[in-house]
Amino acid sequence: MPKGGARVVSGPPPDPNALRRNRPSDQAGWTTLPAEGRQGGPPVWPLVGLSDREDELWADLWSRPQAVAWEAMGQGYEVALFVRTLAQAEQPDAKVDLQRIVRAYLDSLGLSVQGMLRNRWKVAPGAEVDQPVPVPAATPRRRSARDRLKVVPSGEGA
Repeated sequence: MPKGGARVVSGPPPDPNALRRNRPSDQAGWTTLPAEGRQGGPPVWPLVGLSDREDELWADLWSRPQAVAWEAMGQGYEVALFVRTLAQAEQPDAKVDLQRIVRAYLDSLGLSVQGMLRNRWKVAPGAEVDQPVPVPAATPRRRSARDRLKVVPSGEGA
């Protein structure tokens, strides 16, 4: 197990509602993905061999909003490796390690809520069920101990 130092996924995920003081909100680094997903058919399968299940998963994934970002970043191989690993992890006799790898792929490809936040992606309004749950606005701050102290004017109570 690695020791010391920050991890890639350490700390809380970025908040899409937070604005940095020194940057305008339109440059806060968030990418808005189209709610309708990527248009057109999936790219050509880049790996050797293709099972029926892999073909189904490949077509489904390339129709999602995240596929627009994958295409822009040239992540065809990463998505294909995820598809292959997911198809193997679905098998009844699959090892737990495969499920861990699938979970890591979900996050890195932005297919989980945490992954969407870490990649600073949000889906445009009007998306259906696959859209991650919007991050709620900041909750009101709880009163601090200092706020709860009673101020006593000088000269009283002694």
